[in-house]
Amino acid sequence: MDLITIVVPCYNEEAVLPAFYEAVCEVAASFKKSEAFEFLFVDDGSADSTLAVIQRFAERDRRVRYLSFSRNFGKEAAIYAGLKHARGGLVALMDADLQDPPDYLKRMYDAITEEGYDCAAARRVSRRGEPRIRSFLARRFYRIMRRISNADIVDGARDYRMMTRQVVEAILSVTEYNRFSKGIFGWVGFKTKWLEYENIKRAAGETKWSVWKLFKYSMEGITAFSVAPLALASFGGIALCGVAVIAILFIIVRQLLYGGSAFGWPSMACIVIFIGGIQLLCVGILGQYLAKTYLEVKERPVYIVREASEEEEQG
Repeated sequence: MDLITIVVPCYNEEAVLPAFYEAVCEVAASFKKSEAFEFLFVDDGSADSTLAVIQRFAERDRRVRYLSFSRNFGKEAAIYAGLKHARGGLVALMDADLQDPPDYLKRMYDAITEEGYDCAAARRVSRRGEPRIRSFLARRFYRIMRRISNADIVDGARDYRMMTRQVVEAILSVTEYNRFSKGIFGWVGFKTKWLEYENIKRAAGETKWSVWKLFKYSMEGITAFSVAPLALASFGGIALCGVAVIAILFIIVRQLLYGGSAFGWPSMACIVIFIGGIQLLCVGILGQYLAKTYLEVKERPVYIVREASEEEEQG
């Protein structure tokens, strides 16, 4: 029997989990009997009753397994843990908020088993229903990432995808602590089919991604898959040095020709402050990369499991 594992990262999703579970079970029932499913829920340190809801699923459905973290480690850690504990020959990754249409699982499966793709992934072609500022920043981020990194990051790409075991193992081989899954998915390569769909609103609950959190996440992606900020800081420093030399020569020449023209302390103070700000910006960029290196060198675990289903505890 072909085993398909559906990995579901969860953080405070008690309101939407029953509807999600019902929807994904309905889709699983539409597959052939020779295709078995397992549902692996990863509770990312939820503060509500998410774990209790998952445990109720596990009590009445042997296909349900779960991991529960000791605290909130973030979605990236939940994705990594889910892929690491998935046992299926095919592994699907999807959110619990029903913004990832469950019926696409069948299309993803057909793309891999019948069309020869290694991975089938979903991407949104519209962002209707989202705040405009959020949509604008998201599009700018994808455009910048495509230009400055060597990872194939598609605009509107979701984490929602189905992968062969070979793709999963390749992703797991990237063991870095600072994880940016969208970049990793593109970096490992493989033949991927993109399935497009219109934006879908959450079925229940509230989004966990504020504009500030998305901004921080985008910075994680940029520093994880590009050194362009460091190069930009270097070029900026060279350019400012050139401007400074030209300005000095100009002041000297003007002083020699006209005399008494080397005054203007307010303007000088503004220039010094400006240059100082550029220097601090460059040091800050360097510090971001150094901080990433510092975290990697410490080799802390990506996540810590507090509780798991019986099969996980035994194995």
